[in-house]
Amino acid sequence: MTKAIRMSATGGPEVMEYVDVELGQPGPAEVLVRHAACGLNFIDVYFRTGLYPQKLPGGLGQEGAGTIEAVGSDVGEFKVGDRVAYAGGPNGAYSEARVMPAKWLVKLPDAIAFDTAAAMMLQGMTVQYLLRQVFPLKGGETILWHAAAGGVGLIASQWAKALGVTVIGTVSSEEKAALAKAHGCAHVINYKTENFAERVKEITGGKGVPVVYDSIGRDTFFHSLDCLAPRGLMVSFGNASGPVAPFSLSELASRGSLSITRPTLGNFIAGREALNTVSGDLFSVVESGKVRIEINQRYALKDAAQAHIDLEARKTTGSTIFTL
Repeated sequence: MTKAIRMSATGGPEVMEYVDVELGQPGPAEVLVRHAACGLNFIDVYFRTGLYPQKLPGGLGQEGAGTIEAVGSDVGEFKVGDRVAYAGGPNGAYSEARVMPAKWLVKLPDAIAFDTAAAMMLQGMTVQYLLRQVFPLKGGETILWHAAAGGVGLIASQWAKALGVTVIGTVSSEEKAALAKAHGCAHVINYKTENFAERVKEITGGKGVPVVYDSIGRDTFFHSLDCLAPRGLMVSFGNASGPVAPFSLSELASRGSLSITRPTLGNFIAGREALNTVSGDLFSVVESGKVRIEINQRYALKDAAQAHIDLEARKTTGSTIFTL
């Protein structure tokens, strides 16, 4: 038996239960991972509330790091004792240990601690595909990044700065503004007190930016479109304030032939080669010191409900992990 978070219905944080679960043995293409830590991400809220469907009863969590304790008969890439990390795949990371498909795992370099890996895999690989694949930054661009003091935002700001990119970040408080600036944002806008679309135009001399990265969703979407230069790209990759309402494509045309994309991590790490490329790029930039992973909150697994409450109230900054 092992401890894990399970839910039998969708709803508020109270639907998460801290219970004993039977592990069983890994199937042919599976491994048993003993977690050292697991990560908290906003996508977990989407699954908990039912915005993203899943089979119930079931677990939560898509990110973790630990050691392999058993391998299935068809697993050739990993062995017992390997240090591994992952993001994506079936929910269930909120657990002391789990059996899961080996295809989601990568070997963790010795130089990267388990806590760091659990805090960065989903967020860091998300940043990799956004900055290096969805809109490949070459250096010299000015971009807009919403929620710049969050876990994804802090990684993105540092990584973009290392690429020679000027980052305009939005935040919801002066404390978060200072944090974003300390991690690479050249300009920080408090959207609680400023009109961020107007400020972006001021900063860019009226030109707008070639790309906006927006994980907020409903509350920022249309103003984000107003920040784009003609033929700019709107990258909508999250729904922290709720899903974007249906809109007419003429909204894109009237603002200068804009484009929009709604990418997800799974499509960029599908297959071993893609997963190794994305994770390897993340490991390299972290090992180089150009990107520091800020773990600003730690919770015991049994306190998962409180962690979700704090996350949804925007009380968290940087990355958050569950300690085991």
